[in-house]
Amino acid sequence: MTLFFLLIILEIKKEMVSGHLSSMRQIALPLIGALGGMAVPALTYLLVTYKHAEAVHGWAIPVATDAAFTLPVIMALGTRVSAGARAWLMALAIFDDVLGIVVIALFYGSALYWPALAGVLCVTTAMIAANRLGCRSLWVYSACCLLLWGMLLSSGLHPTLAGVITGLCLPAQPRATDTEQITPLEKVSSALTPFVTWLVLPLFGFMNVGVSLAGVHMGTLLAPVPLGIMLGLVVGKPVGVFGATILSFQLRIAPAPAATSVKMLFGLSLLCGIGFTISLFIAGLAFKDVDTMVSAKLGIFAGSVIAALAGWCWLRCLPVTQRSQYSANLAAMSGK
Repeated sequence: MTLFFLLIILEIKKEMVSGHLSSMRQIALPLIGALGGMAVPALTYLLVTYKHAEAVHGWAIPVATDAAFTLPVIMALGTRVSAGARAWLMALAIFDDVLGIVVIALFYGSALYWPALAGVLCVTTAMIAANRLGCRSLWVYSACCLLLWGMLLSSGLHPTLAGVITGLCLPAQPRATDTEQITPLEKVSSALTPFVTWLVLPLFGFMNVGVSLAGVHMGTLLAPVPLGIMLGLVVGKPVGVFGATILSFQLRIAPAPAATSVKMLFGLSLLCGIGFTISLFIAGLAFKDVDTMVSAKLGIFAGSVIAALAGWCWLRCLPVTQRSQYSANLAAMSGK
């Protein structure tokens, strides 16, 4: 999973350098949406499970949107989702995943071991210095990433942070003297994409989706853990994302995505409830009891499927001809 999060960070860094997130106002909109989409699902889960001490530990399960599973849905919708809205949703999902890793590191790690943390700081400083000094050797950054992984594992923080730190430190722009204009960031991204897509994510899913449906009935899904997760994904996610986004427009903090209506944003907010990979990851850290873990997986699967179907149906039924009318209203609302 360290490689998965490394690839995610590389994608968002490319957008920040020369894409849809190249200005602070463009970055602010998906970031605000991601924060709202984390807070409300967590509160929703806690409202359902607050009387059950063991269940409360899984509060972070519904907070992250799965970028890997959201992208195929919006790609299948074609022109019904504008390019600006697609970039907004993917940036939001990526911010969600990164913030999810921070949550894992802070709340689901073991006791901190300070000498190892000091080593993490030293290696991170070395990578930042290598970037500033113009080092383009992937061997240097690879060796530092391996060192970080081992030190983070010993420190009590989750070792997947090694991918986040390495991705942030990789050079994203070529030097003026470089004859080859392909940056280390682009090389690593190009090499990792097929590996993560066709091996890492399927392997992770294969190792984590094993859930027996024997004896499963509606009452099973109404238990505190699966119900809290489902409501967090299906209700908390769209309410948090959509509410925070509209608030940012009203306060004129960030502009609306191009050619995007309020109704389209709501449909995309429904899709944010697809929380597969990171949700499974957090569930494995939150619960050690097998029965509780199975219940959590059932809630994740049910909530993600409902969110995917609800978002797809909403956007599929949204008339494309109304887009320009609503886009004008949304742009005026955001001061664009």
